[in-house]
Amino acid sequence: MAVPEPRVDRASGFVPAPPETVYRAFVEPEALMAWLPPAGMTGRIVLFEPREGGRYRIALAYRDEGKGKTDASTDVSEGRFLVLEPGRRIVMSVLFDSADPAFAGEMIMTWSFAPAPGGTEVAVAARQVPAGIAPEDHAAGMASSLANLAKLLA
Repeated sequence: MAVPEPRVDRASGFVPAPPETVYRAFVEPEALMAWLPPAGMTGRIVLFEPREGGRYRIALAYRDEGKGKTDASTDVSEGRFLVLEPGRRIVMSVLFDSADPAFAGEMIMTWSFAPAPGGTEVAVAARQVPAGIAPEDHAAGMASSLANLAKLLA
């Protein structure tokens, strides 16, 4: 019997800024919290060490309760920066702080930055996505974050 391939969710978008500027928006905590929380959420950095092997811990809070993975209104995630290539890509591990086994396991997110006329094409691939994250919710969240990033850097 064949083993199913791990789930991979993808999104991409154009950002009207050069790749180096986009990269900085990922590794500067204030900038990251200005764009990463999707619509309907706010964010807060708990720990942030933007270097290869460095750790992070962030909390995203929903404006409406009942949707959180960690508690009724919050998603707390932590992980490590696995690869940091300025202006090119960022690879990070993501673990959700949740008692629900549907959110267990390590997700790997790869953010890639490709120069494009007038800016950067940003692509994200999330591998090993926990089963508790609905594909349509993940797609909407990643698209919202990318739109926020484009707006911030316009």
